[in-house]
Amino acid sequence: MAPPAERFVTFEIDGREVAAPECSMLVDAAKYGDVEIPVFCYEPKLGQPVGACRMCLVEIEGIPKLQTACSTAVKDGMVVVTTSDRVKSAQNAIVEFLLVNHPLDCPVCDKGGECPLQDISFGWGAGRSRFIEPKRHFKKPIELSPLVAIDRERCILCYRCVRFSQEIAEDYQLVFLERADHTYVGTHDGRPYVGPFSGNIVELCPVGALTSTAYRFRARPWDIEGSGTICTLCPSQCNVELTVRDDNTVLRALARDNVDVDDGWLCDKGRFGYEVTSARERITEPMVRDAGALRPVSWELAMEEAVRGLDRAGERTAALVGGQATNEEGFLLQFLMRSVLGSPHVDSRRGGALDPEQALALARPDLSAAVADLDTAGAVLVVGTELVDEAPILDLRVRKAVRRRHVPLVVATSRPSSLDPNAAAVLRYAPGADEAVLGALVAQLVGGDGERAKPRAGRASLHEAAEQLGMRRPPADADWSKLAGASADDVREAAGALRGSGPIVVIWGERLSHGERGRQAVGALLALARALGLNTGDGSGMIEIPTGANGRGLREVGCLPNLGPGLAAVEPPGLTAPEIAGALGNSLASLVLFQADPLRTHPDRAAWERGLDSGFVLAVSDFITESVGRFADVVLPAESYAEKEGTVTHPDGRLQRVRQAIGRPGDVRAQTDVLLELITELSGAPFSAAPAQLTRLMTDTVPFYRGLTLDEIGGRGLRWQDTDAAGQLPQTPLPEMELEPPPEPPEGLRLGVAPSLWAAPETDHAASLRFLAPRQQAELSAEDAGRLGIGSGDEIEVAVNGTSVRARAALRTAVPPGSVFLIEGTNDENATALTNGASRAVEVRKA
Repeated sequence: MAPPAERFVTFEIDGREVAAPECSMLVDAAKYGDVEIPVFCYEPKLGQPVGACRMCLVEIEGIPKLQTACSTAVKDGMVVVTTSDRVKSAQNAIVEFLLVNHPLDCPVCDKGGECPLQDISFGWGAGRSRFIEPKRHFKKPIELSPLVAIDRERCILCYRCVRFSQEIAEDYQLVFLERADHTYVGTHDGRPYVGPFSGNIVELCPVGALTSTAYRFRARPWDIEGSGTICTLCPSQCNVELTVRDDNTVLRALARDNVDVDDGWLCDKGRFGYEVTSARERITEPMVRDAGALRPVSWELAMEEAVRGLDRAGERTAALVGGQATNEEGFLLQFLMRSVLGSPHVDSRRGGALDPEQALALARPDLSAAVADLDTAGAVLVVGTELVDEAPILDLRVRKAVRRRHVPLVVATSRPSSLDPNAAAVLRYAPGADEAVLGALVAQLVGGDGERAKPRAGRASLHEAAEQLGMRRPPADADWSKLAGASADDVREAAGALRGSGPIVVIWGERLSHGERGRQAVGALLALARALGLNTGDGSGMIEIPTGANGRGLREVGCLPNLGPGLAAVEPPGLTAPEIAGALGNSLASLVLFQADPLRTHPDRAAWERGLDSGFVLAVSDFITESVGRFADVVLPAESYAEKEGTVTHPDGRLQRVRQAIGRPGDVRAQTDVLLELITELSGAPFSAAPAQLTRLMTDTVPFYRGLTLDEIGGRGLRWQDTDAAGQLPQTPLPEMELEPPPEPPEGLRLGVAPSLWAAPETDHAASLRFLAPRQQAELSAEDAGRLGIGSGDEIEVAVNGTSVRARAALRTAVPPGSVFLIEGTNDENATALTNGASRAVEVRKA
C-alpha cells in the first residue's frame, strides 16, 4: 500500500522561501532550499532525534533561544536563520568544544578524507584552537569486538552507536559508562559487542572512533573506488557499495541505502563476508579427479571431461542450483538441462516439489506484499522462519514496525524466536507441525468460538469472505491445536491479534513447504491468506523467505523439476532434489552441482553420500566444499558475487542488478560463459551472448518479466508486480483444498532444525567471521533435560535409526517440552544427518 501523499508547507530560511514536507525536521527541510545545516548525532534511520550534539542550532523567529534543527519540525510560515552571528558563534563553540580532547590525528585515522568531523570543522569551526593544556588520553585502540575497534580519544559522544544497539538492533549491549569527560562507549557487562548487526556502528560513527578491524589501515579514500552491487549471501539481498582497490581487491562493504529493500542496514555476514572474494582457499583454476585426487588442469581439458561426462549421461543427468546463482545463470542451466540434454531433473529447492497451482497462487501480485508494506501494515504475522538467521534485515524491518508504530506482531514458530519479546502473541508449536498450526489459525479465524470482530470498512466479515471465495472450512471437530502441539489459548490469542487489524503482512519460511506434507502446509497457508483477506490489494500480502538468496528468482526462471520459465507447468515433471539423491546410480548417471553443496544443506545426508558416489559429478564452485572435495569428477571455478553481472529477484519480487566490482582471480571465467560453452559443445550449435543480451533473453522468456530492461531495473530495482507485464501471470483462483487433520505426530522427542546465519561458507572462509562459526548444540527444554538427566553444557547424542549427531546441550526455557533442535549447516555434526523431510522422533542421551 502506498504511503499517504505528503503535504508541503512554506517557510523562510536565510531570506528565501522554501516548500518542504509538513512535520519534517528543519535539518531536512532546509535541504529543499539548498541550505546545509551541520549535524553529528542526527541520523533519520535511528528514529526520533535526540539533539545530543547541539551542532545544528539555528535561530527561529519568535523563539528567544537557539533551537536544534534536528528535533524541530518545520511549520507553515516559520522563519529560520542559519547564518546569523549568534548561530555562527554557537557553531564555533560546539566545534571547539568537541576538539578540546580530540587527538587531531587525521593523517593516520581511517576516517580521514571521508570524515564529517573534518568537514564540519573546516566549514563551521573557528579554524584555530585556544586549547593548550594536555588532552585526555585513553588506551587505544581497544577491541569493542573482534570486528570493531574503538579509539575513545576520538569519540564525541554523539549517541549514534548506542542508539543503534538499543533502538534498531535491540540487543541493548552498548551503553555510555562513567560521567563527564570520563564518559566512554562500552558494553554494559564488559564483554565483546557481538551480534548479527554490530558492523553498522562503524558506518554510523561520524568520526574515526569506531573502525573496522578488517579495514583498519588498509587504504585511504583517494586510493579506492566504490562499486554498487547486490549482496547475495542471504535472501535479504541488501544493496551494497563495495570499496575496491586496484580493480581486483574488495576492502570493505558499505550499505547503499534503499528504503524499499534494506533501510540502509547490513548484517555482519554481508558487511564482512566480502573477504571470501580473496580467500586463499578459493578455487581459481579448473580441476579434474585423477587417481582419486583433484588436480589442476587447463580449461580445455576440464571442458572436454565435463562435456564427455554430460554427453554420456544425456537425459539421465540432474542438476542442483545453489541460491547464489543469478537469474541468468539459472535460466541458462535449465535450458542446458531441458533443451540440450533432454532432462527435466533440475531443482533449486531442498525439500520436494512445489505444486504448480500453488506456485502460481503464491506469485499472484494481489497476494504479494512488498518490503515497504511493513511500514504501513496493521499487523504482521511471522510463521515458520527465524528472520534474524534467514533474512536478518527483514528482522530489523519488523522490529521497526513494532517499535515505531506499535504494530501487533504474531510470531508462530516451533523454535523460540528472537522476535518473541516484541510480539503481541506467540504461537509455539511442535517441529514439523506447520500444517497443523496453520489449520488451527484458520479454524479459529473462520469458525472460531471467540467474539467475531467487526469487518473492516468495505470488506465482508471473515466468515462471509470465506464463503464468497468458496473456501471449505476445516472440520469443526478437528483438534488442530493438539495436533500442532500448541496451546489452544495461544491460538485464540494469535487469531485475536490479527482480527480487524487492517492490512496484514505474512512473512513465511520456505521450509514450511518442504517434506512429505509440504503441499498440505502450503494449502493451509493459502487458506489462511483467504481467511485474513490478504488478496485485497490494500497493502496486505505475503513474503516468502527462501532457503537460498535468489530462491524466488531461480523458481521463476525455471529451476524447478515441474515448472519451467514463468512458472509454466512441465510435463512430464522431473525429479525433486530428495528424489535425485535416491536416483543417482540408478535412473540417473550424472549430476551438476551449480554452487550447491547438498551434503551441507540438503536433508538426508546419507542418501546424498550414496548418490554422489554413484555417478559422474560436475561441480561449479568457488570453494572445495565437502560435496566437491569428496565426489566431484570435474570442478570448474565459480565467480563470487563481486565478480558477476546479472540480476536476482528479491523475495518480494523486486528484480535487482548484480554488477561486477572486481576482476576475476586466476583462471576464473564468467559462469554464464561456461554454461554457453557447454550448450554449444553439447548441442553442436554456436551459442553466445553478452550479459545484457542474456538478461533480455531471460526477461523475454518469463512472461511476467517481459519488457524489463537493465536500465529500468537500475540501481534500486523494480518489482515485476508493479509493471504491465504482471498481467501475464496466469490468473488462477486460489486453489481449493479441503483442510484435513494431518497424521498423528510420532511419539518421543520431535526433531527440529535451527538455521543459523553463521553456518555458511562465508563464515568458514572470511577471516573476520571465523570466530562466529557455530558448534553443534542441541536445544531442549529444562523439563526434558531433567527427565533425561542432562545438564546445560553436557555432551550428548541425538540419534535416530542408528545414526547420531553429537552436540552440546543448551537448555532454553522457551523450548516447548517434547522438542529438540539442532543447527543445520554446521561443518561437523550437521543436523542433515538426521533429517529426511518427515517429522521424526529422536532419542537423546548423554555421550
